[in-house]
Amino acid sequence: MSRPLVPGLIAEGETDEVFLGVVISRQLRELTAQSSRCAVDVESTEIGACRSIYEHGRTTGALRELASDCHLLFVHNDHRERDKANRVVRDSGLPTPVIALVPVQETEAWLLADAGVWRRLSGSDQGRLPARPRDVEKIADPKRVLAEVAPRRGKPVRDYFEYIARNIDLDVLAQVPAYADWVSDARNALKGLGYL
Repeated sequence: MSRPLVPGLIAEGETDEVFLGVVISRQLRELTAQSSRCAVDVESTEIGACRSIYEHGRTTGALRELASDCHLLFVHNDHRERDKANRVVRDSGLPTPVIALVPVQETEAWLLADAGVWRRLSGSDQGRLPARPRDVEKIADPKRVLAEVAPRRGKPVRDYFEYIARNIDLDVLAQVPAYADWVSDARNALKGLGYL
């Protein structure tokens, strides 16, 4: 018999929800796949009713609402709002673990970490990608670079977020320090919850 694990997410915007929601579930599946404690059935990430850009009270309220259905919660903010995410985590007062998920710049940088996923997209410009995955953290304007890398097929860049989330190599993505940080925090929370 398997034990369910339902993650919850409050993010800044729709594209963050699309990308991070899929990546969180995938990463948790990978972390729990070798659990010696139990078989784990990681479900799809539940998305909170508000965005993390809203005021503190609304965000913590949305976290409390998610906590009634979720075992592990994530709050995403980009670097400009790092303090906001950390404050929400600190002030949540929930028995459910809450983890801040904060890129060095913006989430879009993480979509640029795996050149292999972009090679599979005809028409993408891999020449704009950094040489090493960790170097995505040095990109000053990840949204602009993502727009330059994405194929020019008349589709908006946002249409690639789910594809990248489902196909990005998580081992490559884990070479990005800020990504590795939340994975480490998640691993520790899973140990505390008895999943690992």
